Amino acid sequence: ISISVFPPSSACIGRYILNMQITSCGHTYQRCLGDFYVLFNPWCADDPVYMDNQAHREEYVLNEHGILYEGVHKHITSRPWHYGQFEDGILDICLKILDMGASYHHGSDRDHCWRNDPVHVSMVVNHMISSHTTSSIMKIPENNDYLKGTKPFSWNGSIPILQQWYNGRCRPVRYGYCGSLASVMCTVMRCLGIPSRVVTNFCFPCSIENPLGINEIFDCTGKILCGKDKLWRYHCWNESWMARRDLNQCCGDWQCLDPTPLETGRGLACSGPTWVRSIKEGELDLDYDGHHMFSRVNSNYVGWLSQNNAKKTKFFCDAWPCGQHLITKCVGSEQFEDITGAYKYELGSVKNKEAYYRAYRRIHPGYCNASNCHIERELSSLKNPFLSDSGINMRLKMANCPMYGEDVQLHWLLENLRNENKNLKFNLCAQIITYSGCPMDQFWKDSVNVMLGPREVKKIPLCISYSQYGPYLCDHNIMKVVAVSDPECGEVLMVSRDIVINRPPVIVKV
Repeated sequence: ISISVFPPSSACIGRYILNMQITSCGHTYQRCLGDFYVLFNPWCADDPVYMDNQAHREEYVLNEHGILYEGVHKHITSRPWHYGQFEDGILDICLKILDMGASYHHGSDRDHCWRNDPVHVSMVVNHMISSHTTSSIMKIPENNDYLKGTKPFSWNGSIPILQQWYNGRCRPVRYGYCGSLASVMCTVMRCLGIPSRVVTNFCFPCSIENPLGINEIFDCTGKILCGKDKLWRYHCWNESWMARRDLNQCCGDWQCLDPTPLETGRGLACSGPTWVRSIKEGELDLDYDGHHMFSRVNSNYVGWLSQNNAKKTKFFCDAWPCGQHLITKCVGSEQFEDITGAYKYELGSVKNKEAYYRAYRRIHPGYCNASNCHIERELSSLKNPFLSDSGINMRLKMANCPMYGEDVQLHWLLENLRNENKNLKFNLCAQIITYSGCPMDQFWKDSVNVMLGPREVKKIPLCISYSQYGPYLCDHNIMKVVAVSDPECGEVLMVSRDIVINRPPVIVKV
């Protein structure tokens, strides 16, 4: 007897057992013929995860190897990651994740009815990756203290993490960071048949009080002070491809899922799925956590100088809004693809402003009926004044691409835009920071008097030796160099540069 089974596209995913019942001479016999698995099918046009591009299916479903992008937006680094979604035992682990997280949205998993909907499946997986439950897959170290576990940056694949969680009676693996969380989620989603990829967003705000503004506070030496807000140098999340039947979508599109628990108005929470298109258009009431995702790519930066821990002054700087650069691995290549245009219109364009005003009214109920001009005036009052308004242009330019063990060489470029002399005193400093924006040791300080004639341009070389930064550099390999003018000279001017120290290359020859 030849038996063929054709599960409908609405079938719940999971492991099925195929039984045969034989009735003969008044007796009934049961025989188990075996078991099989039903998954989402991106090759099937009726499936909500259908993807019609074969090259995209090979990349986002079948490819077991990926690239994680890190660093800062002016210096992007990369490292490989092994997803391993087809390794032995991984599918059973992924289904165990669904079993453990079944009560997240549904209270009971008796009928498994939600398992045919990729939206609900993705929400459960998102919740299980790093929630604060006792059965979540990974934990993030508190206060950068990971002495009781594995260093977050030492992982290079999802398989050891998932196996350790499964074999350790579903207790959280210590420790991970946003890149490993998003990559583990990508493994689980691809294993279940949902096309997925990891996205890196540079200049990522994490603000509790003002969703569309991020505050950084400095002292008179240029040192970053600990505050409630954090400006992450980069942040990784997941995108998964599915049709949102709850939004009446008939075709698939990318949905944002962030498994890293971040501080929100309702406490620590993971975000998504959020339709990427709704973020771009500012249609935040369409979706789960839309206002959180919009603020993460559209917040404005506000810098403050703290004097005597009491008075705070906005300084003159040239600050860009957050979400400057969003990238993911190219299809069929190890290069990155810039997908910023999928999340936001070109900065300063009419459509960009319209989307921002639309989102602003939804995030701030007090501005629900405010005019665009009213919102624009409010935003202008919150932003830092530009350096050019003070008659000065400044920037820090790298003179070399420093490797670990080498000195850091910079050029400090200053330009007087006025027809008058400028006599300024600057304090300079360098400080280690984590990828999540936590300030650490300040290891270098200096002060310089700068005299600029009318319309004069000056280039000042700066050098930070390895002996100065070497003992302080941590796993994140990021330092911040700041030049801030003395408040006693009048207007406070500031320029800064995030610098990544490259790891030495390893070349293997067989």
